[in-house]
Amino acid sequence: MTRKKLIVLTGAGVSAESGISTFRDSNGLWENHDIRDVASPEGWRENLALVLDFYNQRRKQARECVPNEAHLTLARLEVYFDVQIITQNVDDLHERAGSSQVLHLHGELSKAQSTLDPKLIYTLDHWEIKEGDKCEKGSQLRPFIVWFGEAVPMMVPAINLARTADIFLVLGTSLKVYPAAGLIDYAPRQAKKYLIDPKIPDSPLPKDVNLIQEKATVGMKILEEILLKDLN
Repeated sequence: MTRKKLIVLTGAGVSAESGISTFRDSNGLWENHDIRDVASPEGWRENLALVLDFYNQRRKQARECVPNEAHLTLARLEVYFDVQIITQNVDDLHERAGSSQVLHLHGELSKAQSTLDPKLIYTLDHWEIKEGDKCEKGSQLRPFIVWFGEAVPMMVPAINLARTADIFLVLGTSLKVYPAAGLIDYAPRQAKKYLIDPKIPDSPLPKDVNLIQEKATVGMKILEEILLKDLN
């Protein structure tokens, strides 16, 4: 029997439970920096050393964190479903938990990119990118991160994935942050849709979206029971 497609959009709330803070948190690690200073092409041009150090520290932190139960539950569900994860997170916790199909919308901390040729992408075997680290064409390496003001090249593949969903789950992110929040609108009308979010949404949810008002780790255990029960 063909397994149903479970398409999952994940965001910062999933990583936060593993100890990774984000700039959207009031106590987040980004708060000591203006976001434009460390996550924009302008910031890179104005202070390359600051940006490199900022992401080196994020990379080091991510390596010290471990996947949580939400990550692990998604990986377990691959036994029963064709699970495809679309993540706004730049860490590799989904992969380390065992998920085999992960699309990163906003780039990956564990990789570097040429500033001259964006197609030249390198997997890092350490946590630092230093000034003077260059690609094969001689240009400085930068973090493989989609910064503010830059295009999101993986958006089209993500939309195409959303269109294939039998079940669409939004986990650890609100339905307010676009363009990613719009992905649920591409899911087929007959697809079952779930949102796991501890906060009450500011505006009413679409009638076909089922809200599980819990943090990611707790909500995933509830949803796992629902999905496996539906299989029987």
